[in-house]
Amino acid sequence: MLRAAALVLALAAGMAALAQQDLPPNSLFLIAKPTLADPNFAKTVVLVTQTENASTVGVIVNRPSRLRLSQFLPQEYATQNYSDAVYVGGPVMRQAIVAVFRSETPPAAAAFHVLKNIYLTMHGDNLRQLLATPGAQYRLYSGFSGWAPNQLQSEFMRDGWYVLPVDEAALFRKSTEGLWEEMVERAARRAPRTHIPGVTIPTRWSAPCDC
Repeated sequence: MLRAAALVLALAAGMAALAQQDLPPNSLFLIAKPTLADPNFAKTVVLVTQTENASTVGVIVNRPSRLRLSQFLPQEYATQNYSDAVYVGGPVMRQAIVAVFRSETPPAAAAFHVLKNIYLTMHGDNLRQLLATPGAQYRLYSGFSGWAPNQLQSEFMRDGWYVLPVDEAALFRKSTEGLWEEMVERAARRAPRTHIPGVTIPTRWSAPCDC
């Protein structure tokens, strides 16, 4: 895992939101293979995106917790407006809150482009706006996951992950129970390849396994 300080800086800075609306997808789903024994990632589906310095960051999307949002954010945030589970996003900085959200307009503060109109952020201004907006579509995570440049490639070489394009419906589905099993089955049906139609996979993400 990449050092927490570098990841926090990357997540806090994000990319200039105004320039992101027409970018191609900058995300993948990593699906832990049944043989992946690391307890941090066993049986997980991880949404990942790349930072401008080629680090990979993201959140585990299928580990809901019983934690309350008020345990993480001060009173100035309208935490009472969030009724969904706080998901465990990963082993890095577990007291930090990360949001994956839909926005038809560029976010007010720094955020990573994931898909068209879908962003990932930990910027406080974005979190405040989401919590204060009735009907906003978003999910919150405690902590996140991260890899240094080329680190994820070495994990591919150890045959730990499947790779699939991001499914927007999976990001916001009401219950993630059974999601990992569904994704493993879907990935296992795919012919071995490193190219996913419609998704640009940089060389440092490419995996020589079935993906």
